[in-house]
Amino acid sequence: MPLIDTVTSAMADAMRSHDAPRLSALRMLKAALMNRAVEKKRDLDEAESIQVVTSLVKQRKDAIEQFLAGGRQDLADKERAEIAILEIYLPPAVDPAVLEAAVQGAIAETGATSPKDMGKVMKAVMPRLAGQAVDGKIVSDLVRARLAAG
Repeated sequence: MPLIDTVTSAMADAMRSHDAPRLSALRMLKAALMNRAVEKKRDLDEAESIQVVTSLVKQRKDAIEQFLAGGRQDLADKERAEIAILEIYLPPAVDPAVLEAAVQGAIAETGATSPKDMGKVMKAVMPRLAGQAVDGKIVSDLVRARLAAG
């Protein structure tokens, strides 16, 4: 079942249970999925749908940092609640051992020896992690650490 259909069904459940915060987050997700489909002029495949959810989670994390810096704990808590709802629609997080193996394999494959080669390594490692929930910043930090130590 396409993600947008799953979200629509979850919205109906949230309406029936009068769960306003969940309904709000699901409406935002459905709107983002529909907007991306309109941009592409076709229905989204599973990977594209996951990418939309991932970008929404990232936006919420960035907003939390801003709200905390501005002393708005209430808004940061609201964003955290939305992240919890959105993460239901993401695949499980990548295992740290799998992430480490992918980075080491990409470094070996590209022959990278210094932080200058970071771009090549990132291009090689990200396709290996496709379809898994992985934060690009975490991958980037790990690649940087391995190349600096290397």
